[in-house]
Amino acid sequence: MLMVPHRTAVALATTLLLAGCTMASPTAGGPAAATGDAAARRPATEILPNGLTLVTQEQRSSDIVAVYLWVGTGVRFETPDGLGYAHFQEHMLFKGTDAFGPGYIDRTVEGQGGRSNAFTSFDYTTFQILVPSEGTRKAFELLEAMAFRSAFEPKEIDAERQVIFEESRIETDTPKSAIIRQLYGLVFPDHPYGRPVLGTPQTMNAANQAKLKAFNTQYYTPENMVLVVVGPVDPKQARALADATFGQRPKTGYVPPPTPPLAPLEGIVCKRVDRPEQQAQLALGWQAPSLSNPDSFALDLVATILGGSESARLQRTLRDGERLVSGINVANASMSLSGIFYVHAQLEPADVEKVKARILEELGRLETEGPTEEERQLAVTRAESEHAFSYETAGGVATAYGTAQLNGTLEDELRYVDRLRAVTRDQIRDVARKYLPLTDYACMTFAPGNK
Repeated sequence: MLMVPHRTAVALATTLLLAGCTMASPTAGGPAAATGDAAARRPATEILPNGLTLVTQEQRSSDIVAVYLWVGTGVRFETPDGLGYAHFQEHMLFKGTDAFGPGYIDRTVEGQGGRSNAFTSFDYTTFQILVPSEGTRKAFELLEAMAFRSAFEPKEIDAERQVIFEESRIETDTPKSAIIRQLYGLVFPDHPYGRPVLGTPQTMNAANQAKLKAFNTQYYTPENMVLVVVGPVDPKQARALADATFGQRPKTGYVPPPTPPLAPLEGIVCKRVDRPEQQAQLALGWQAPSLSNPDSFALDLVATILGGSESARLQRTLRDGERLVSGINVANASMSLSGIFYVHAQLEPADVEKVKARILEELGRLETEGPTEEERQLAVTRAESEHAFSYETAGGVATAYGTAQLNGTLEDELRYVDRLRAVTRDQIRDVARKYLPLTDYACMTFAPGNK
């Protein structure tokens, strides 16, 4: 399953770095409140005695309930010899527990008229169940069983290992996903954010029942979980269901392991990879602010102004005007500890250096002159539209709230549009200068043959 957190909605290509699996897929959720005063749609948030955080948004515009479990584990928490274990864990939690076998979760959710899903990122893993309201209790029961009682049968581990190898092959063979994956490695050298979500052949081959169970025991604890419920469920009902399922698990005293310090990206770091495709791929990347950093709001608008719409600067100049690229997009992807801002273009191999120079030239102009007021207003309007679209389903709301709660930014999420509207032209110019220096960035190129 490919998915993007709400605060990184402009980062469409970032979805290629999130790994997951899609299960049963009948009807999805109904509409949710997308705009209006934050207090009017403020969710109820409480912490169970065992440390699990429960977030409930009562929403009666549809009969669909989203029950999403978020676990604070992803690549950021993995050791070098355990790369990919968070993602492997995600696969295995659908493959049976001590009470039921493989396929039961899919059949049960589909039998309720719902759908299930999961994905793994750098900072978290999430398991999602969407069902009609009468299936709410069953959704709680399934997620609790998956999280705490999965069997990790060796036969299923071997089967899922092959599935993961195929996912990795697809990522490698897809130029757009492969170049962004490698760009992360240049932007975040010697840091978990630069490592592959899917792991490596060596770590995947070394994974076994004992290691995966140990990983589950360490990270799948109530204190490290956020349970989000959105739909026609009042907070008292959600709390009763949470107490009857997740609440039966004891507190473990979980303490997140330390993460290696993030070294700044200094100088211009470039890498070229020979690929047989006819078109070249170019990606430029910078370290950007984290989800909790207020500067991320203005940098979202920088991304939109440069490449977030059909009328954005780089689309107008490089694609429509000079016809130097067949496609170009700009993303500000925020994570828990940092973020990445990147520009990705598809182009002819002979035009790589010219396009790179044009991108830096346009960025330099924005850092010198700032945007026009029309550009600022259009960027805010587009961001508001994307925000509203992400809130149109119970699942969209649950995704936004889960990501925000796990990162301690729920208040920012609730006031996202207001925060964007308050960003000035000078602030847009200043954050571009601060985070996107023309002297410190990473550059990745895929092109055929030798240069």
